[in-house]
Amino acid sequence: MCRTGHDEPDPSDPDNGEASAAFASLLEDSAEELYEHAPCGYLSTLMDGTIAKINLTLLGWLGLERDRVVGRLRFTDLLTVGGKLYHETHFAPLLRMQGEISGIALEVKQAGGGRMPVLVSSVVKHGSTGEPLLIRTTVFDARDRRSYEEELLRARRAAEQAREQAERDRARLQDALAVLQQSLLPADLPSVPGMEAAAHYRTASPDRLGGDFYDLFPSHGKNFAFFLGDVCGKGPQAAAITSLTRYTLRAAALHDPDPVAALTTLNQVLHERYNGDDPRYCTVIFGTLEPDTASGKVTVRLASGGHPSALILRADGTADFLPTPGGLLVGILPTASFATATTALGPGDTLLLYTDGLTEARTGEDSTARYGDEALRALAASHAGESPQAVMEALTALLDGFGDGLDDDTALLALGVPAPGPRREAARDLPRAQAARPAYRAVLNGDVREAGPADRPWSVSSCTSRDSSAATVRPASAGWRRTLSGSMR
Repeated sequence: MCRTGHDEPDPSDPDNGEASAAFASLLEDSAEELYEHAPCGYLSTLMDGTIAKINLTLLGWLGLERDRVVGRLRFTDLLTVGGKLYHETHFAPLLRMQGEISGIALEVKQAGGGRMPVLVSSVVKHGSTGEPLLIRTTVFDARDRRSYEEELLRARRAAEQAREQAERDRARLQDALAVLQQSLLPADLPSVPGMEAAAHYRTASPDRLGGDFYDLFPSHGKNFAFFLGDVCGKGPQAAAITSLTRYTLRAAALHDPDPVAALTTLNQVLHERYNGDDPRYCTVIFGTLEPDTASGKVTVRLASGGHPSALILRADGTADFLPTPGGLLVGILPTASFATATTALGPGDTLLLYTDGLTEARTGEDSTARYGDEALRALAASHAGESPQAVMEALTALLDGFGDGLDDDTALLALGVPAPGPRREAARDLPRAQAARPAYRAVLNGDVREAGPADRPWSVSSCTSRDSSAATVRPASAGWRRTLSGSMR
């Protein structure tokens, strides 16, 4: 070996007297000294467990004198009650079968009444003819290990308690959010003479208040007003804007039923309230329903403030958008222009309003494609002529199929005029319905767009029909679902 600087003295070199003497003194450490003062406990027992030999290290841990142990006590006498039981049922049988055993955690009794955790290893010594003569046992101090294990257990228990507390807190938060979310939605849908209505609301996360909203309520005379929209942002701030928006639109509609006037009032309120460094706005489509009992038709007048166009599902099996281009976001500017449209719903026709959470849901194998307007129109066409409740059931099934691809809240509102006879789902229209359903199944099954498992943190469904008046509450996959129905008058 190469050395740098001055050479180290070789303790085995006889010419180096001082180092040689020190080295020699180390070699004088006898085997007896090593046995008695080893950093672990040693003892030898006869095959019946009687202690024949024990070192000072173990005697010191036990607090006993040698003459009180050797030939007087068995190894099991050094153990606690639990240690004795384990020794008799596991340790001793395994040692007899295997001839050795190692790393067994036991506890030994100390003279002062204490307990000391140890790790025990034993081996059977055999004679020249193979007969067992004695058992040699090594005992290691496991107090530090026990302290470390207890610390780990305390940390684990603390972590489990923290996790359980977090789960309880999250459950309480979700319950509170559920109550608050319900307060931002209509308790039920009113019965509109000559019409049926259905609604569905779903949040993207059970831990977050949604920003979508809808409502249907009596306006002037026999007319009704409705709206559906989407507030920017999520959480408590969005909830505050949602509440302000809903009550402002309802009050504005009672004062002036004109849809443009209602949106203009809302625009003024939002802009005055949120015109600072953190402007807030929303997209809304507002409309009125004017039933004509003589003709059985309903005139619909709409105004849109930056909201996706409504869909009209006709009784003849067609579906198309009702264009409302050019409407500005509500609340973003002091004055705003809104797009208007007018249409009539005849028997079997349905008006569908939705928020962009539906059309912007992620689909495809890599979940990068968006569901889109055209896919929604195709799905709507496959259910044109069906009741609003049937259309809503198809759309909620679609939302279920999106799974984790549903990133945003979704609100749906369907308003329809019931057909005088059986709807399109009747046998006379079965061939056309069956022809339309493969494209719908392809959307759900992943042939066109991937459909994952259902994940519905918050789900609310409401409907009014001609047949019944009922309210049921059913658990959803990760939140709740509410279905309401009421009879037509």
